[in-house]
Amino acid sequence: MVQALLRHTGTLLASQALDAWRWHGRAVKLVVGTTVTMPDTAENQACYPQSRTQKPGLGFPISRVVVLMCLGTGAVLDTAMGPHAGKQSSEHALFHSLLSSVVDGAVLLADRHYCSYVMIALLQARGADGVFQQHQRRRTDFRTGQRLGLLDHAVVWNKPKVKPEWLSQEGFEVIPKTLRVRETHVGNKVLVSTLLSSTQASAQELKKLYAQRWNVELNLRHIKTTLGLEKMTCKTPAMNEKQWWVGYNLIRLLMLRSAKLVDVLPQQLSFKHSLQLWLAWSQRGMPSDETQIQYLLVLMAQKRVGQRPGRIEPRIVNRRPKTFPLLTQPRSIAREKVR
Repeated sequence: MVQALLRHTGTLLASQALDAWRWHGRAVKLVVGTTVTMPDTAENQACYPQSRTQKPGLGFPISRVVVLMCLGTGAVLDTAMGPHAGKQSSEHALFHSLLSSVVDGAVLLADRHYCSYVMIALLQARGADGVFQQHQRRRTDFRTGQRLGLLDHAVVWNKPKVKPEWLSQEGFEVIPKTLRVRETHVGNKVLVSTLLSSTQASAQELKKLYAQRWNVELNLRHIKTTLGLEKMTCKTPAMNEKQWWVGYNLIRLLMLRSAKLVDVLPQQLSFKHSLQLWLAWSQRGMPSDETQIQYLLVLMAQKRVGQRPGRIEPRIVNRRPKTFPLLTQPRSIAREKVR
């Protein structure tokens, strides 16, 4: 029921997106994968085992999560959870279960991890297009293929001989033996897309479109950090899954109404500011009639997100950890030693 509610609210939000929030009149979707941890209980460990590199009693259950989002509204359209390791637990396998939410005519933005022959073929079979960064293992030679512009060409990829473990043999056999894709060098990266017409989508348009993929990382930070879901708190897998699915889209629904009220993009509004306003509003028992709700939406629109194009931050930790030693044995044994 909770997962159905998530899909319903995500579809509702996406359907209310204005034309100005779309790309060439098409809905743009984002996909990203991450991991979350859970309390160390027997139920969580059975469903989402801890890392094999950690000794029993010293690690925490880890779940791999793949999230499909709407670029225009920032809403979560669907999400899938699974063990962080093992068969049928990769990001591709989880995303394969979400393909039904990628509708005909949509454009999918994803990082290089999703840039594979099979994934592109599955998208095209659904009538959708994709824009990815080129996978690091694939080499691009702009001297081959059909030239579309400077460092921009259309080439033919051949079907891999080895089937992905997450795809059935029947599904692999219906995939075409060749694919025609476009490779475009923009900035310091090569983009792979199924948008083969350079007149309908120029290289600069592809560059600007792919730059918006970073919004999925920001939205993921809202879920994991702002909502505090990076470390789940429930003792059973079912409750942890519900905790992950509930809450985010409800704030996004308010932000969508606020963005429409003041005629801005939803990404220009602060998610944390909107969340804090709603919590204060609901905890104080403020009136919920339409006039007061309009006032709340105006307050949400007052906080805008700063525009910082080209921002680069190193992935390093600033604050130093405390000097306490690490726990290298089960806590029950450590307690006995203290006694």
